[in-house]
Amino acid sequence: MLLRRLTLSDFRNYAELEIEPAPGLNVFVGDNAQGKSNLLEGIAMLGTGKSFRTARDADTIRQGFTRAVLYGEAAMRAGSVDLTCTIERGGRGTQKTYTVNGSAVRYASYLGRIRVVPFVPIDLQLAGGPPGTRRAFLNGALSQTEPGYYHELARYRKALQQKNALLRGTVAPDAELLEVYDATLIDAGTRIVVSRGRFVAELSERAARAHARFAPAEQLDVAYDPDVVSESPAPEAIGAAFALRLRSVAEAERLRKSAVAGPHRDDLALGVNGIALAAYGSQGQQRTAVLALKIAEYHVMKERAGEAPLLLLDDVLSELDEERGSAFLAEISGYEQAFVTATHAPLGLPAGARLARVRDAVVYAGALC
Repeated sequence: MLLRRLTLSDFRNYAELEIEPAPGLNVFVGDNAQGKSNLLEGIAMLGTGKSFRTARDADTIRQGFTRAVLYGEAAMRAGSVDLTCTIERGGRGTQKTYTVNGSAVRYASYLGRIRVVPFVPIDLQLAGGPPGTRRAFLNGALSQTEPGYYHELARYRKALQQKNALLRGTVAPDAELLEVYDATLIDAGTRIVVSRGRFVAELSERAARAHARFAPAEQLDVAYDPDVVSESPAPEAIGAAFALRLRSVAEAERLRKSAVAGPHRDDLALGVNGIALAAYGSQGQQRTAVLALKIAEYHVMKERAGEAPLLLLDDVLSELDEERGSAFLAEISGYEQAFVTATHAPLGLPAGARLARVRDAVVYAGALC
């Protein structure tokens, strides 16, 4: 997959921007607060419809304006695709609309048309941060690569929200209604657990191989750590285990007024040489593990879709020492298309990398002075 054209209108600090990225490595260099991260954020939103920097869509609209438009043209194996994501602020709040090849579509039909693997500084928390960070990582990758996953995740979240609201009520919760919500949680949750288990199995093998190239003396272990444990990975076994678990925690949920069991409490276990990274890994070990995890995500998405996603590296090299940064650039030198931001031209850039300067929301191709 290649992004051939990107247009931003009143997005972040960009009034108007149109660029034609090259195949291979595209490097955007500039001082802080010039628009480098905004540029990569725009590319990511073309793929996922969501910002990797904020949960408030209104924050992405240029100050003083009410509407931002992102447009991209991509070349795929199945043909070209044109995507538009519009963010508009109005009396009813901020709304987003999507089009594919000029036709309006719902978000679920838009998601994954352009697949992206973003790697931003906060992703370094994947190794030592809270479980929610790792769940978000799994959800982001699976929503782009597996048809139906986003739908099941939305079903689960809605039922979970409804159940929690019922448990928080001032009177005893309706038992029949709780059963209805639990049935949906079991059905959607089982599908989520199956998908996560399969994805992590693919991810683990790829991550271990990538990690071995960065740290040959260490072995990276990546394992799915589901909240609901079953004797078999079969959906029937998972569903039965989930139902049994919900019955066993029913009283605890009533006392806590909150759902305490299910895939919303899953985790991804990362370890090096049998030692948990979150608790005992050094900063260098954690960073190397996350590098390997992102490389693995890229390759698993490529294998599943039959074509490469776009790799987005937002100021990540500054968080790595020179050796790891150079090794990472060498690793991605053969990728179909990647985008890197940095405050200065990184050392060890592969031949053929295209450099551009970003200054005051203007991109100067080939200008590094």
